[in-house]
Amino acid sequence: MNREIHKWWSPRLNKDMEIAVYGHWGFPLLMFPTAGADYLEYERFYMIDVIKEYIEAGKVKVFSINSINSESWLNRRMHPRHKSIRHQQYNGYVSEEVVPFIWNHIGGRLPIITTGASLGALHGANMFFRRPDLFGGTLAMSGVYDLTEYSDGYMDEDVYFNSPIHYLSNLSDHGVLEQLRQSRHIHILSGSGAYEAPDASRKLSWLLSVKGISHELDIWGADMRHDWPTWRAMLPHYLATRF
Repeated sequence: MNREIHKWWSPRLNKDMEIAVYGHWGFPLLMFPTAGADYLEYERFYMIDVIKEYIEAGKVKVFSINSINSESWLNRRMHPRHKSIRHQQYNGYVSEEVVPFIWNHIGGRLPIITTGASLGALHGANMFFRRPDLFGGTLAMSGVYDLTEYSDGYMDEDVYFNSPIHYLSNLSDHGVLEQLRQSRHIHILSGSGAYEAPDASRKLSWLLSVKGISHELDIWGADMRHDWPTWRAMLPHYLATRF
Protein backbone atom coordinates (compact mmCIF):
# COMPACT_ATOMS: atom_id res chain seq x y z
CA MET A 1 0.00 0.00 0.00
CA ASN A 2 1.33 3.40 -0.98
CA ARG A 3 1.87 5.68 2.04
CA GLU A 4 3.07 9.27 1.92
CA ILE A 5 3.57 11.95 4.57
CA HIS A 6 3.32 15.58 3.51
CA LYS A 7 3.81 18.75 5.51
CA TRP A 8 3.58 22.45 4.83
CA TRP A 9 3.50 25.70 6.75
CA SER A 10 -0.12 26.81 7.05
CA PRO A 11 -0.44 30.61 6.86
CA ARG A 12 -3.95 30.35 8.30
CA LEU A 13 -2.85 28.40 11.37
CA ASN A 14 0.68 29.82 11.58
CA LYS A 15 2.23 26.38 12.08
CA ASP A 16 3.37 23.28 10.24
CA MET A 17 0.53 20.87 9.47
CA GLU A 18 1.03 17.27 8.38
CA ILE A 19 -1.15 15.02 6.26
CA ALA A 20 -0.88 11.27 5.66
CA VAL A 21 -1.94 9.86 2.29
CA TYR A 22 -2.77 6.17 1.77
CA GLY A 23 -3.35 4.56 -1.61
CA HIS A 24 -2.86 5.31 -5.27
CA TRP A 25 -6.38 5.73 -6.68
CA GLY A 26 -10.06 5.91 -5.75
CA PHE A 27 -12.48 8.47 -4.40
CA PRO A 28 -10.89 10.82 -1.84
CA LEU A 29 -11.76 10.18 1.81
CA LEU A 30 -10.75 12.96 4.23
CA MET A 31 -10.32 11.77 7.83
CA PHE A 32 -10.61 14.09 10.84
CA PRO A 33 -8.97 12.89 14.08
CA THR A 34 -10.78 12.35 17.35
CA ALA A 35 -10.32 14.67 20.34
CA GLY A 36 -6.76 16.04 20.56
CA ALA A 37 -5.19 13.46 18.28
CA ASP A 38 -3.06 13.85 15.17
CA TYR A 39 -2.87 12.83 11.53
CA LEU A 40 -1.48 9.36 12.33
CA GLU A 41 -4.17 8.43 14.85
CA TYR A 42 -6.17 6.31 12.42
CA GLU A 43 -3.03 4.43 11.51
CA ARG A 44 -2.04 3.84 15.16
CA PHE A 45 -5.47 2.49 16.02
CA TYR A 46 -5.49 0.10 13.04
CA MET A 47 -8.25 1.86 11.13
CA ILE A 48 -6.05 2.02 8.04
CA ASP A 49 -5.37 -1.71 8.41
CA VAL A 50 -9.06 -2.65 8.42
CA ILE A 51 -9.74 -0.66 5.24
CA LYS A 52 -6.48 -1.67 3.57
CA GLU A 53 -8.14 -3.95 1.03
CA TYR A 54 -10.25 -1.07 -0.31
CA ILE A 55 -7.23 1.21 -0.45
CA GLU A 56 -5.09 -1.34 -2.29
CA ALA A 57 -7.95 -2.15 -4.69
CA GLY A 58 -8.09 1.51 -5.75
CA LYS A 59 -11.58 2.02 -4.37
CA VAL A 60 -10.57 4.80 -1.99
CA LYS A 61 -7.63 7.12 -1.46
CA VAL A 62 -7.33 8.26 2.14
CA PHE A 63 -6.13 11.64 3.40
CA SER A 64 -5.71 11.90 7.18
CA ILE A 65 -5.11 15.39 8.57
CA ASN A 66 -4.04 16.90 11.85
CA SER A 67 -6.39 18.45 14.37
CA ILE A 68 -5.97 21.59 16.44
CA ASN A 69 -8.60 20.65 19.02
CA SER A 70 -6.10 21.07 21.83
CA GLU A 71 -5.71 24.69 20.68
CA SER A 72 -9.44 25.31 20.55
CA TRP A 73 -12.37 23.38 22.05
CA LEU A 74 -10.30 21.11 24.30
CA ASN A 75 -8.16 23.92 25.75
CA ARG A 76 -9.65 24.66 29.18
CA ARG A 77 -7.38 27.69 29.68
CA MET A 78 -8.67 29.45 26.58
CA HIS A 79 -11.66 31.82 26.43
CA PRO A 80 -14.46 30.41 24.26
CA ARG A 81 -14.29 33.40 21.92
CA HIS A 82 -10.65 32.66 21.12
CA LYS A 83 -11.53 28.99 20.67
CA SER A 84 -14.13 29.87 18.06
CA ILE A 85 -11.68 32.15 16.25
CA ARG A 86 -9.09 29.37 16.16
CA HIS A 87 -11.69 26.94 14.87
CA GLN A 88 -12.56 29.28 12.01
CA GLN A 89 -8.87 29.41 11.12
CA TYR A 90 -8.91 25.60 10.99
CA ASN A 91 -11.91 25.70 8.64
CA GLY A 92 -9.92 27.97 6.36
CA TYR A 93 -6.96 25.60 6.47
CA VAL A 94 -9.17 22.68 5.40
CA SER A 95 -11.10 24.47 2.65
CA GLU A 96 -8.30 26.64 1.25
CA GLU A 97 -5.25 24.40 1.76
CA VAL A 98 -6.24 20.75 2.26
CA VAL A 99 -8.93 20.62 -0.44
CA PRO A 100 -6.63 22.02 -3.19
CA PHE A 101 -3.88 19.64 -2.02
CA ILE A 102 -6.25 16.67 -2.39
CA TRP A 103 -7.48 17.76 -5.82
CA ASN A 104 -3.92 18.28 -6.99
CA HIS A 105 -2.90 14.89 -5.60
CA ILE A 106 -5.71 13.01 -7.35
CA GLY A 107 -5.52 15.09 -10.52
CA GLY A 108 -9.05 16.47 -10.54
CA ARG A 109 -11.99 17.85 -8.61
CA LEU A 110 -13.56 14.57 -7.51
CA PRO A 111 -16.11 14.85 -4.69
CA ILE A 112 -14.37 14.51 -1.32
CA ILE A 113 -16.11 12.44 1.35
CA THR A 114 -15.40 13.47 4.94
CA THR A 115 -15.26 11.04 7.84
CA GLY A 116 -14.29 10.92 11.46
CA ALA A 117 -15.22 9.47 14.83
CA SER A 118 -16.32 11.31 17.96
CA LEU A 119 -15.17 14.95 17.69
CA GLY A 120 -13.83 14.06 14.25
CA ALA A 121 -17.40 13.20 13.22
CA LEU A 122 -18.53 16.70 14.16
CA HIS A 123 -15.70 18.29 12.18
CA GLY A 124 -16.25 16.08 9.15
CA ALA A 125 -20.01 16.57 9.07
CA ASN A 126 -19.67 20.29 9.73
CA MET A 127 -17.24 20.80 6.84
CA PHE A 128 -19.61 19.02 4.47
CA PHE A 129 -22.77 20.82 5.63
CA ARG A 130 -21.00 24.19 5.43
CA ARG A 131 -19.35 23.58 2.06
CA PRO A 132 -21.26 21.11 -0.13
CA ASP A 133 -19.63 22.87 -3.07
CA LEU A 134 -16.31 21.31 -1.97
CA PHE A 135 -17.41 18.06 -0.34
CA GLY A 136 -19.58 15.29 -1.69
CA GLY A 137 -20.81 13.74 1.54
CA THR A 138 -19.94 12.59 5.02
CA LEU A 139 -19.64 9.38 6.98
CA ALA A 140 -19.93 10.49 10.60
CA MET A 141 -19.39 7.98 13.41
CA SER A 142 -20.43 8.53 17.03
CA GLY A 143 -20.64 12.29 16.81
CA VAL A 144 -22.38 15.04 18.76
CA TYR A 145 -23.44 17.80 16.39
CA ASP A 146 -24.22 20.57 18.88
CA LEU A 147 -20.99 22.54 19.30
CA THR A 148 -22.18 24.08 22.57
CA GLU A 149 -21.41 20.67 24.10
CA TYR A 150 -17.76 21.64 23.59
CA SER A 151 -18.08 25.40 24.18
CA ASP A 152 -19.64 24.92 27.64
CA GLY A 153 -22.76 26.67 26.44
CA TYR A 154 -20.95 29.71 25.03
CA MET A 155 -22.46 31.02 21.81
CA ASP A 156 -21.25 33.55 19.27
CA GLU A 157 -21.52 33.78 15.48
CA ASP A 158 -18.56 31.47 14.90
CA VAL A 159 -19.92 28.85 17.31
CA TYR A 160 -23.35 29.08 15.70
CA PHE A 161 -22.06 28.60 12.16
CA ASN A 162 -19.98 25.58 13.20
CA SER A 163 -22.78 23.87 15.10
CA PRO A 164 -24.85 21.87 12.59
CA ILE A 165 -27.80 21.49 14.94
CA HIS A 166 -28.07 25.28 15.11
CA TYR A 167 -27.37 26.54 11.60
CA LEU A 168 -29.11 23.72 9.74
CA SER A 169 -32.30 24.55 11.64
CA ASN A 170 -32.43 27.94 9.98
CA LEU A 171 -30.80 27.11 6.65
CA SER A 172 -32.91 28.59 3.87
CA ASP A 173 -30.39 29.17 1.07
CA HIS A 174 -31.94 27.28 -1.85
CA GLY A 175 -28.63 26.67 -3.59
CA VAL A 176 -26.94 25.17 -0.54
CA LEU A 177 -29.99 23.07 0.31
CA GLU A 178 -30.12 21.69 -3.22
CA GLN A 179 -26.43 20.78 -3.09
CA LEU A 180 -27.00 18.95 0.20
CA ARG A 181 -30.09 17.21 -1.18
CA GLN A 182 -28.14 15.94 -4.18
CA SER A 183 -25.59 14.07 -2.05
CA ARG A 184 -25.89 10.29 -2.08
CA HIS A 185 -23.50 9.91 0.83
CA ILE A 186 -24.74 11.33 4.09
CA HIS A 187 -24.30 8.53 6.60
CA ILE A 188 -24.90 9.23 10.31
CA LEU A 189 -23.78 6.32 12.50
CA SER A 190 -23.74 5.64 16.22
CA GLY A 191 -23.48 2.76 18.61
CA SER A 192 -25.81 2.35 21.58
CA GLY A 193 -23.24 1.12 24.09
CA ALA A 194 -21.21 2.80 26.81
CA TYR A 195 -20.36 6.47 26.30
CA GLU A 196 -22.24 6.65 23.00
CA ALA A 197 -24.86 9.35 22.33
CA PRO A 198 -27.22 7.88 19.75
CA ASP A 199 -29.83 10.56 20.43
CA ALA A 200 -27.39 13.14 19.04
CA SER A 201 -27.39 11.26 15.73
CA ARG A 202 -31.18 10.88 15.86
CA LYS A 203 -31.57 14.63 16.41
CA LEU A 204 -29.36 15.42 13.42
CA SER A 205 -31.27 12.89 11.32
CA TRP A 206 -34.60 14.45 12.26
CA LEU A 207 -33.32 17.89 11.30
CA LEU A 208 -32.04 16.65 7.94
CA SER A 209 -35.41 15.04 7.28
CA VAL A 210 -37.21 18.31 8.04
CA LYS A 211 -34.99 20.01 5.46
CA GLY A 212 -35.68 17.33 2.86
CA ILE A 213 -32.06 16.15 2.84
CA SER A 214 -31.77 12.44 2.06
CA HIS A 215 -29.45 10.57 4.40
CA GLU A 216 -28.94 7.33 6.24
CA LEU A 217 -29.23 7.01 10.02
CA ASP A 218 -27.72 3.78 11.34
CA ILE A 219 -27.84 3.08 15.08
CA TRP A 220 -25.84 0.01 16.04
CA GLY A 221 -26.44 -2.15 19.10
CA ALA A 222 -25.73 -1.89 22.81
CA ASP A 223 -22.53 -3.89 22.35
CA MET A 224 -21.06 -1.05 20.28
CA ARG A 225 -19.42 1.39 22.67
CA HIS A 226 -17.69 4.71 22.03
CA ASP A 227 -14.37 3.17 21.16
CA TRP A 228 -12.15 2.00 18.34
CA PRO A 229 -13.59 -1.52 17.90
CA THR A 230 -16.92 0.10 16.98
CA TRP A 231 -15.38 2.44 14.41
CA ARG A 232 -13.17 -0.32 13.00
CA ALA A 233 -16.38 -2.25 12.33
CA MET A 234 -18.35 0.67 10.91
CA LEU A 235 -15.96 2.18 8.38
CA PRO A 236 -15.01 -0.96 6.41
CA HIS A 237 -18.65 -2.08 6.39
CA TYR A 238 -19.70 1.19 4.79
CA LEU A 239 -16.84 1.24 2.30
CA ALA A 240 -17.86 -2.26 1.24
CA THR A 241 -21.60 -1.67 1.01
CA ARG A 242 -22.25 1.99 0.23
CA PHE A 243 -19.40 3.09 -2.05
